[in-house]
Amino acid sequence: MIEPDPSSTFGNAPGLVPDGDSSSAETTGRYVVVFAEGDNAPSAVLESAGLSNVADSRDFRGREVDVSETSGADATVFGTLGIAVVSAEPEQIGALQTSHEAQGAVLSVSPELVHHVLQQAPSDYLRGYRDAVEDLDTRLNGGNGRAGGTATAAAPTVPIFQDTAQFTWGLQAVQANSSSWSGRGIKVAVLDTGFDSTHPDFAGRAISTRSFIQGESPQDGHGHGTHCIGTSCGPKAPSTGPRYGVAWEAEIFAGKVLSNAGSGSDAGILAGIDWALTNGCAIISMSLGANVPQVHPPYVAAGKRALDRGTLIIAAAGNNARRLQGNVGFVGTPANSPYIMAVGALDHQLDVTFFSARSLAVRGGQVDVAGPGWQVYSSWLMPARYRSISGTSMATPHAAGVAALWAQATGFRGRELWSALVQESDRLTAPSVDVGSGLVIAPQ
Repeated sequence: MIEPDPSSTFGNAPGLVPDGDSSSAETTGRYVVVFAEGDNAPSAVLESAGLSNVADSRDFRGREVDVSETSGADATVFGTLGIAVVSAEPEQIGALQTSHEAQGAVLSVSPELVHHVLQQAPSDYLRGYRDAVEDLDTRLNGGNGRAGGTATAAAPTVPIFQDTAQFTWGLQAVQANSSSWSGRGIKVAVLDTGFDSTHPDFAGRAISTRSFIQGESPQDGHGHGTHCIGTSCGPKAPSTGPRYGVAWEAEIFAGKVLSNAGSGSDAGILAGIDWALTNGCAIISMSLGANVPQVHPPYVAAGKRALDRGTLIIAAAGNNARRLQGNVGFVGTPANSPYIMAVGALDHQLDVTFFSARSLAVRGGQVDVAGPGWQVYSSWLMPARYRSISGTSMATPHAAGVAALWAQATGFRGRELWSALVQESDRLTAPSVDVGSGLVIAPQ
């Protein structure tokens, strides 16, 4: 896999691995330890390896890790997940894998990865892609935007969906605009760059914020998190412009796990997941990831344990494809966990976007569903207020918002909710390796 050109990147998962080799992944030098389920004394195992300064989320108020108080610890244990992040010497890591105390208690020890949010592609690149697609569609399909159409020589390509004065094209595509459900009573966690609490569209909403980035408040200084929160849970009647939010009455949990510069590590992400589980969130939306083709063990455990507790984690498949150049990419971590739902991106014509990653040939590496991810209009940092950007990052909160509507409509949680999303998706003509079961559709 070739790393995406820096001049043509999108609002989602990072390009970290130039050659697709996980040994090239960006790491912190720390390790992530997954403990067996039911092991209530991970601290004892860590202490047996010489890691005596251990912080445990269960010792904090509300079981919420305070990163300002754990920076000097040898290890931080996320009690709800049964996972710890440790700073250790090689011999201590060896002891964690081989000591008598670790036998049966430690399932895996993995390097801690770094994740990033990439910048949006320049508008000239987007225009070039749009023009190329429209030209090809006109020549092949007569300009009707769908394969198999009847040729009509000079007819211009008209997208199936367009933003209107009332609704964004994404809301129309997933049928949220006509749904009788609002997400009321459903807690949705968006783990990203935080949230702009000064945005007027969210005044009066139930919003809980938490930062898991050392030295930074939950306030979004990047924009990506505010955009994703807007798509998944934005208002029914924004202060200006079309409605852009799917689950407009859902309770929002904004966890800052990526910094204002757009980067963060497994420790912050796992802390955010632990926080969301502790607060009973039914859905966790993560528009982040690393271009690592191997499945990362911590997210296998986190995804499964979340499902066991009735929480569905939804993550961006990744933007590492360059389909116009014949590179279909692959689903990176954490979306390639078999217990985390991976979301691909579609354009206005419900075709696969050129950057959306294809399924990876490992268990869990498939794209599960798809959502609108091309030029998506949503909330942004004040004073700009709104912006349209592209990426599987934008498809993911569409799926998360639709999941909240299904959770309200059916009472389903965890695996049942996963099944409902997959079964009710709108089948597409694109291969399942690119779109999974198809376009997520809201309950009516």
